[in-house]
Amino acid sequence: MTTPTPLTYNAYVTALGALGVYDVTTVNGVNHLADPVLDTIIPSALDYAEGRIARDLDLSQSLTTGSYTVSGNTNVLPVPVGDFVTIQTIAVNGVPLLPVSKEFLQNVYGTNANPGAPVYFAPYGGDSSGGNTSQNFLLGPYTDTSYTASVTGTVRLPSLATNATQSLAGSATTFISTWLPDLLVMASMIYVSLYQRNFGAASNDPEMPGSYESQYEILLKGAMVEEARRKFQASAWSSMSPPLVATPTR
Repeated sequence: MTTPTPLTYNAYVTALGALGVYDVTTVNGVNHLADPVLDTIIPSALDYAEGRIARDLDLSQSLTTGSYTVSGNTNVLPVPVGDFVTIQTIAVNGVPLLPVSKEFLQNVYGTNANPGAPVYFAPYGGDSSGGNTSQNFLLGPYTDTSYTASVTGTVRLPSLATNATQSLAGSATTFISTWLPDLLVMASMIYVSLYQRNFGAASNDPEMPGSYESQYEILLKGAMVEEARRKFQASAWSSMSPPLVATPTR
């Protein structure tokens, strides 16, 4: 596989400057846009770009696993809110649980009359406000003893913004800036160009952000196919590119 030219933080700022025709200055080894107002929004532009790419592609590199202890005589597994963006699987002592509705668990395993090893799970809510710091999952049946739960889900990948230091700006990269540098720059320029037009529908230049948006959408189509191939979710659940002549059934 041919590796695209990766973007360090300094290279990223230089790319923004080239597309927007902004001067770039270097201070203590870190590149900055010469326009101080635009320079201050670079972290926000990266938040926008990296978040959009992560949600659009559901990158497989964002998957991670954590271990948690499930107490005895309980039917709730609390998972700290900040540990995952989305949770995909839960296994107890190495055995995957089946996802079901919370109504099923409340009706079938609503009491601790017949405890045992959990077989099912269902999301039950929870957030980070009002002192609630966990995502809660109902388990069924109630546990008869303590168990170890292995939870797999997605997290946000590290941001290129964290590399804006003298020691990292010219050398360190991230997964997105290495493998999706074109998407990163285009998505960032959508944010920057809209910022310059104050995000107002009446005051926007319809051509400036629109052209970056169009380029982003074009690049995204290819990236989505590539990500599907990486997950063996392409044609016929394979890792092959979609054929031009005939598409095998799934």
